[in-house]
Amino acid sequence: MTTEREVLLVVHPDRDATREAAREVSARLAKAGIRLRVIEEDVRHLIDPDGGVGSMCTVLAPEGDPAAGTELVLVLGGDGTLLRAAELARPAGIPVLGMNLGRVGFLAEADSDALADTVQRVVDRDYHVEERMTVDVSVTVHGVEVARTWALNEASVEKSTRERVLDALIEVDGRPVSAFGCDGVLCATPTGSTAYAFSAGGPIIWPDVEALLVVPSNAHAMFARPLVVSRDSVITVGIDPDGSSAVLTCDGTRHLDLPPGARVTVVCGRVPVRLVRLWEGPFTDRLVHKFSLPVKSWRERHDR
Repeated sequence: MTTEREVLLVVHPDRDATREAAREVSARLAKAGIRLRVIEEDVRHLIDPDGGVGSMCTVLAPEGDPAAGTELVLVLGGDGTLLRAAELARPAGIPVLGMNLGRVGFLAEADSDALADTVQRVVDRDYHVEERMTVDVSVTVHGVEVARTWALNEASVEKSTRERVLDALIEVDGRPVSAFGCDGVLCATPTGSTAYAFSAGGPIIWPDVEALLVVPSNAHAMFARPLVVSRDSVITVGIDPDGSSAVLTCDGTRHLDLPPGARVTVVCGRVPVRLVRLWEGPFTDRLVHKFSLPVKSWRERHDR
């Protein structure tokens, strides 16, 4: 008995290149007998304006569990689109495959020029899956928990108004480390070390290193260096009760206003995100490729 195969397609619909790619992907998967799921009616119209593969496409509500029962979640877009897809895939433990149609696309596994080959790898099930660490995030106000969320890349606690400085206290494993005024504090995973935390001056951590990263942003302090702590550590960012308010943002998509005195606790996540990998090369090669790093010496690159 053959089980019907399904893929959840998540796309960034606002780019011409994405529209063309979505239509090609949907046509190739339909030809291979693989059904598509989408979570927006306009996406179905995007990939099927003439009704050619409509019978192979199902629209589901994002509020349910749209990835459950699928083989994988296929993403066409940049890292922001992939993070949105990871939120859909994580509850059901479905792997996510990113095709970069944005700029850097560090989380993506393939670029647009490899579209046909990537789809064929999906059809042939010629890929492997790796798990990436997440963080679980909780917020307490006056000792009462008011929110819980999670992140694949990072949880950031930042000042809510441009004019004010955020007064923050960083604690690790229940012990205070440093207090300072700043623009914010980022708590990142190894996966997120190449994202916002990298832009804020943090180090790059190889994804198989089990650690968490704390990066102060524009801190007014002598000791405000990035910290790399154990995956078992408990990181707390406390907001001065007599200071200004803040905002918690997870993966740039989920936001929560924080009053003075709020405490944000970040720990290693219980549920990882599963990413599809097509290539066997080391992370070093990915780093060099994505950031276009020079790998020749200064003299070799500037021969006289």
